[in-house]
Amino acid sequence: MKFKLLATTFAFALAMPAAADVLVDNVEGITFDEDGKIKRFNALVIDDDGKVAQILSSKDKKPQTDYRENGRGAVMIPGLIDAHAHVMGIGIGALTLDLSETNSLEEALDKIRRFAAENESRPWILGRGWNQEKWGLGRFPTAAELDSAVSDRPVYLQRVDGHAGWANSIAMQAAGITAETKSPEGGRVERMAGSQQPSGVFVDAAEELMTRAIPAPRPNERDLAFAEAQKVLNSYGITAVADMGTTIEDWQAYRRAGDKGTLTVRIMSYAAGPEQMELIAGARPSPWLYDDKLRMNGIKIYLDGALGSRGAWLKQPYADDPGNTGLPLTGPAKLRNVLVRAAQGNFQPAIHAIGTAANEDALDAIIEIAESFPGDRRWRIEHAQIVDPVDLPKFGQDGIIASMQPVHQTSDRIMAEARLGPDRLAGAYAWNSILKAGGRLAFGSDAPVESPDPFAALAAATTRMDANGEPFGGWHPEERVNREQALAAFTSEAAYAGFAEGRFGKLLPGERADFVLIDRDPLISSPGELRATKVIETWVGGRKVYDAD
Repeated sequence: MKFKLLATTFAFALAMPAAADVLVDNVEGITFDEDGKIKRFNALVIDDDGKVAQILSSKDKKPQTDYRENGRGAVMIPGLIDAHAHVMGIGIGALTLDLSETNSLEEALDKIRRFAAENESRPWILGRGWNQEKWGLGRFPTAAELDSAVSDRPVYLQRVDGHAGWANSIAMQAAGITAETKSPEGGRVERMAGSQQPSGVFVDAAEELMTRAIPAPRPNERDLAFAEAQKVLNSYGITAVADMGTTIEDWQAYRRAGDKGTLTVRIMSYAAGPEQMELIAGARPSPWLYDDKLRMNGIKIYLDGALGSRGAWLKQPYADDPGNTGLPLTGPAKLRNVLVRAAQGNFQPAIHAIGTAANEDALDAIIEIAESFPGDRRWRIEHAQIVDPVDLPKFGQDGIIASMQPVHQTSDRIMAEARLGPDRLAGAYAWNSILKAGGRLAFGSDAPVESPDPFAALAAATTRMDANGEPFGGWHPEERVNREQALAAFTSEAAYAGFAEGRFGKLLPGERADFVLIDRDPLISSPGELRATKVIETWVGGRKVYDAD
């Protein structure tokens, strides 16, 4: 299967036409003009460099071009940009065990058992996507339960949010985990009740105790995973992505694809820490490579964990776990040191902050550091999920960008209510309040934590309701955004958030011809229709990279 995937990828790349000007007409085009207003058109001309030469209305005369593509009345929108995802995680997740659709512990164990039987040659069983809240378990699963499914090989499975892992007994033995193993700073080794015996779950920084024992993917395996990730993203109409937590191994896989001419997604990289940032880019962000398809922009900084594993750093204890305020992963002094180090090299910081305390510290640190490093820095806060209402006005200072994931709200709302209680949710997933405060929004998926489907996210952003229409009228509906704002957050604003405006994101003359043909108008479709949107074709740089047929 792996060799077939590579062969298909190379054949597809070679089959694409050589550079030439192309007219794509008979479309219902939607884009944003220079002022960010909706602009409609009926045809588009792509030049020899894969850039937009003209956008034409029905009244304009069609020029003579080398090629003509008939859009057959499809709706054309700018290529969608996922402002926060984990590209290699998407690819590896597609090649390993996925538990995200399981609804109970028993269902998960059965799927693990079957996967292990079907993959007898794998020395480790790896995967992700379990969610004890979705299972209704009321606790973390245990190693003993995982042993009941697989006991002859190590198993390690990441939680859906990527902030906890679940190991079986033989995996803990391979990692040298015992009752004497201490929880590291910024992490927690879960214990069996009434003892120091590890239960099999490792939260946040404690995950490294396990992951260091797992054999790293080989370069060819990373290449296969990346090819699969691009295939997945292109199928959803995604033409660019901000890759959060890029390692040197990831970067080299992207470079190998670029050298071979098989990059079909534009990647704005944010390095996994200061050392990786300097190892990849040196003293300054990299230039745009491969015709604006790859750039090392900045650095990803983790301030806390996630709500689901109670690692999000809160000002007050969890309502369902009194005494626990979460796990601060980067202290205030270290955060400011890293921000200064990044700013000195013009690297763009992207700060992961979920809980109220983490968001307060991120906002305050940015405001402090910005005094010494003025200019167009575009400080980013990733997720900004639970913000104390008193801190929301700070998003209007210093050009702060809230990089948020609409589907987190629909996926997590019941859990958020349990974790915080109903009286502490006024600043939860506060998209509209951030815009009103003068902040900017960029939307993404956090894939593979969530599906990379941007149309489900657009529906969530504009309704605050899930796929079942719950809750009726929307959850805290005052925080909805309108359709134009939501589409902008997945296109032009996401490009701006990655210093890519003018290169791609608006589908205007001079920008890269990245666009998607879909079967309905997202600005007038009902929420149900929006979720059912079909991607017909995806084009990157004037070349078709995905065709549903």
